[in-house]
Amino acid sequence: MSHGKRIYVLDTNVLMHDPTALFKFEEHDVYLPMVVLEELDAGKKGTSEVARNARQVSRFINELIETNGAENISSGLRLVRPQALQLRANPTIGRLLFQTAALDTQKRAGNPLPDNQILASCLVLREQRADGEVVLVSKDINLRIKASIVGVPAEDYENDRALDDFSLLFSGVRELPEDFWDTHEQDLRSWIERGHTYYEIRSSEAEDWRPNEFLCFAGDEEAELRVVGPRDDRVVLQLVDNFRSSARQVWGVSARNREQNFALNALMDPEIDFVTLLGTAGTGKTLLALAAGLAQTLDQQRYREIIMTRATVSVGEDIGFLPGTEEEKMTPWMGALTDNLEVLTSPQEGGSWGRAATNELLASRIKIRSMNFMRGRTFLSRYVIIDEAQNLTPKQMKTLLTRAGPGTKMICLGNVEQIDTPYLTETTSGLTYAVDRFQNWPHSAHITLRRGERSRLADFASEAL
Repeated sequence: MSHGKRIYVLDTNVLMHDPTALFKFEEHDVYLPMVVLEELDAGKKGTSEVARNARQVSRFINELIETNGAENISSGLRLVRPQALQLRANPTIGRLLFQTAALDTQKRAGNPLPDNQILASCLVLREQRADGEVVLVSKDINLRIKASIVGVPAEDYENDRALDDFSLLFSGVRELPEDFWDTHEQDLRSWIERGHTYYEIRSSEAEDWRPNEFLCFAGDEEAELRVVGPRDDRVVLQLVDNFRSSARQVWGVSARNREQNFALNALMDPEIDFVTLLGTAGTGKTLLALAAGLAQTLDQQRYREIIMTRATVSVGEDIGFLPGTEEEKMTPWMGALTDNLEVLTSPQEGGSWGRAATNELLASRIKIRSMNFMRGRTFLSRYVIIDEAQNLTPKQMKTLLTRAGPGTKMICLGNVEQIDTPYLTETTSGLTYAVDRFQNWPHSAHITLRRGERSRLADFASEAL
């Protein structure tokens, strides 16, 4: 074994999180203790994402045994990727090794904890393979702590991270330097078309413009722009609509700050099919998305109806024994929707009768759907709001976004500080993944909302507590 080659011992949770993890260690070897195979077997039942992943790992291992021949198990199976995963030819691939003999601890009556069996197999492997470094890979922090105590190097599985550091995530808004117009004075061209003002400038290498990126200056009253089309060395900027004024309200809602104004511009633009809004509690994500949806569904009749779904934190599990239809079962999860509808449907006149009639009308155009039944559906001309999207894995995010048919707009809302799904972090969440992958697509826009607009109590609580 050449110097620098490692043996990675995989914990069960890594494989249940990402079944393709077997093939992600390039020239290094991968080792599976027997207890990992037993835990995969125990976790394979059911329809949850985790059970699906466990079954997929078993299929991959079975394929590898068939490809290499069962007689080669003791010497290790070459980790040849299945056709679907062959992204690039990789001449140096590692081997998949199994625990072929029982450990002393496993021979005794009363098996130790699975974690301790994994650690024991790491220690035995280290004695057998003195020439290669043995590294434990687990998403379980406590097991990594135990490993460090007994002197086994341990790492988190990070191959699924969308980006290395969450603070590097594209925010959707760029502050321009004060001398921006002066530097571009020579090559500036402006015109008005269909009521919008456009500017065309020559872009330098350093400026790296992204489509639908919003631009502003430090002062509040300065111009606010949007990048319409970066083309080679020219870039077109458009003055954004001002939704702060009462004359330009969207379903009775006006923007209270710069980011909300940018968000409404993205939500109301028919050319943008996918909008992601990130922001902490109280920044107005749901309210803005709903107001824009109602205005375009009922007033402009651009979409047939609004579909609202959210990651019920037991995502993918059964929504269970709550009484009633799919819609009624989802109601307890949809408090955010009903709270915002109250704001949007308080008519000034008409009293309680008027309000009841308005609610009835809106309820007929807003459908609440569970994520569990999304596979195989296609949404035509719908305005789809996915709330709490930070709790989705990248795979679930893909499943939802590929439901979009012609004329459908998808809105993802989330706050990455409130991830409730086990083993998901800021950098591996499906929402972060979508923002990162879509940032250069001309029909998507992203805004990070920073200022809370709920109330002075909520603002102080989020800062002080």
